[in-house]
Amino acid sequence: MPARKDMPGTLRRSPKKAQDTYAKAHDSAVDEYGEGERAHRTAFAAVKHSFEKVGDHWEPKAKKGPSDAKAAGGRATKAKTAGGVDANASKEHLLEVAKKLDVRGRSRMTKTELVDAIRKANARSTRKARAS
Repeated sequence: MPARKDMPGTLRRSPKKAQDTYAKAHDSAVDEYGEGERAHRTAFAAVKHSFEKVGDHWEPKAKKGPSDAKAAGGRATKAKTAGGVDANASKEHLLEVAKKLDVRGRSRMTKTELVDAIRKANARSTRKARAS
């Protein structure tokens, strides 16, 4: 599968199911739209439906569905993406993820602040993983 050789590192560090989801969606999108950014975005959208980004990898979500307003609204929406964070999850779940990522001040954060803090912690973890 062509998608496997160019798979992003966050997916290579993730469960096989996430990798398979990305590869299948990417290859299908390439057939439909051609190689390029749209195929990659389509594949990531498929991954985000069943997985959430935690640190430098993707983990299965407890409940399948759109992860944020951008995913729910589709391509034409002006909503911002949460970068793989399951913004539709409960605050309790977000607190658990923030604890895993050692986000400071998490107990005093609103749900929106937690999503942003987790997104930033994920980005730091990914940068660190790329550097090593």
